Amino acid sequence: MPRSALTGSRIRARRMDLGIRQTQLAEDCGISASYLNLIEHNRRRIGGKLLVDIARTLDVEVSALSHGADEALLQELRSAAEAVGDTDAQDRAEEFAGRFPDWARVLVGQARRVASLEQAVETLSDRVAHDPFLSASLHDILSTAAAIRSTSAILAEEKDVDPAWQARFHRNLHEDSRRLADASRALASYLDAGGDTSKVVLSPQEEVQAWLERIDFRLEAVESGGDVADDILISDESLGSDASRALARDYLRTYRSDAARMPEGAFCEVLAEHGPDPAVLEATFAAGYPAVFRRIAALAPSAGLPSVGLVVCDGSGTLVFRKPAEGFPLPLFGSACPLWPLFQALSRPATPMRHLLEIAGRVPRRFLGYAYGEPSRPMGFDGPQLMRSYMLVLPAPTTDEAVPPTLVGTSCRICPRPDCPARRELSVIGVAE
Repeated sequence: MPRSALTGSRIRARRMDLGIRQTQLAEDCGISASYLNLIEHNRRRIGGKLLVDIARTLDVEVSALSHGADEALLQELRSAAEAVGDTDAQDRAEEFAGRFPDWARVLVGQARRVASLEQAVETLSDRVAHDPFLSASLHDILSTAAAIRSTSAILAEEKDVDPAWQARFHRNLHEDSRRLADASRALASYLDAGGDTSKVVLSPQEEVQAWLERIDFRLEAVESGGDVADDILISDESLGSDASRALARDYLRTYRSDAARMPEGAFCEVLAEHGPDPAVLEATFAAGYPAVFRRIAALAPSAGLPSVGLVVCDGSGTLVFRKPAEGFPLPLFGSACPLWPLFQALSRPATPMRHLLEIAGRVPRRFLGYAYGEPSRPMGFDGPQLMRSYMLVLPAPTTDEAVPPTLVGTSCRICPRPDCPARRELSVIGVAE
């Protein structure tokens, strides 16, 4: 039902809230009660002076009766109804928002909170299943606890223990209990940090990931054309190891090369005219699809693009670069969904691929996945061929809704689709209905 057709419902809701009888309102506005009844049941259009008179009598702004709920609020209400499969609620979302705007905002807030908590559960499930720090810490704690129990059992059950052995057992108990306390304290600190890699760093790759997230994957000094030394650009305190600084220098070298071949100003001009079409951008700048993908992902929010994601994997399928797009989460540990075009591109090198993707969730969301696999021989003609695959993730426009999507997830561990042919293990969060 169009928004303008619900003006009558809003008039009726406001009149009933004020306790005004239909005949009284009709008389005050100079119309018949039967005509007002038709208006209130959305069988007659209303506007002009009559609408102004009714709004004045009901002590409400004309816009509150004629425009109804905010479009963003309506969209979120429909999404909340879609998440539980209630098509009737979707159809009546505007009526509900128009009559009860405060409750509509409460419902939308709860739906956001539920989605946020579900995402947190998925992330924690993924972390518990694959986080090497948690696995090692728990193994250390359990092993130490078992050693303490074994030693204490000997001291408690054996009556005649040689004094020398008794002293050795006591020393073992002291050392094991101290190790247990240290391991427990480290695990508690890690959990208190929420697994934030900026607080608890596990590897050079995670140090660099945390650094990139803090700078939003952009090097503003490079974009401005300034001649800034590498050591200044990557002087972040979180890059505490030689390995992480080496990885950051690799990122800086690639970023500088991309920016030189595709200056941001010229790049954004083409982007504004043709949209984020990698084929057009590659043909314009002749920089290669991987460089175009990286450039799109590094654009500032002022470029007008929605949230853009970029994923890179090597020939083994290991993710070596992650920039998540909103609504398209990326696994922190373990393997990603094998149905991503990212992995299909490994077997089809130098072949551009474009897929419409539907990510699993309470409210499935659609994205465009552009993928490209690129072979290289860094050690020369006779050296081994290495592969890297790139996938750019963009929100899908509504015009692509008629195209059958590829159903994908984040990883099998937290994917709710039970009938996926590529599933490797059961999901820990249940299945989608």
